[in-house]
Amino acid sequence: MLFSQTAEYTLRAVVCLATQPEEAMTTELLAKRTRVPANYLSKIMQTLRRHELVDAKRGVGGGFLLTRPPTEISVLDIFDIVDPLKRIDTCPLGIESHGTCLCPMHSCLDEAIAHIRQTFKHTTITDLLTRETKSRPLCDVALHG
Repeated sequence: MLFSQTAEYTLRAVVCLATQPEEAMTTELLAKRTRVPANYLSKIMQTLRRHELVDAKRGVGGGFLLTRPPTEISVLDIFDIVDPLKRIDTCPLGIESHGTCLCPMHSCLDEAIAHIRQTFKHTTITDLLTRETKSRPLCDVALHG
């Protein structure tokens, strides 16, 4: 997998919350809809809460809500919270003579990371939900779970 499982799970949770932004969702409901283990998801949601991307509502009808509209949350926002895509600014092998002058291999990898970061920066959660394709994120799970 190109991205960490945590990043994938976190993105699923945020997309799920964005499908019904006015409805608070419990960890259990989110876990069912996103197919993420509840214990793992609970830790993810606390991380998102610490970074003020979600808020927790207590009591009957409680659960998690996004703190911003999905149009204002980028995929990069999610990755930067849980698993930042780090640029390569010095030789990863520690070769002193390379320093900040990357070899062609690491330069190519850095360019790819830069491109992915730009794509994610300009892709909102709303974009993921409204892009015209034959299928939708999380399939019908969010509609029937």
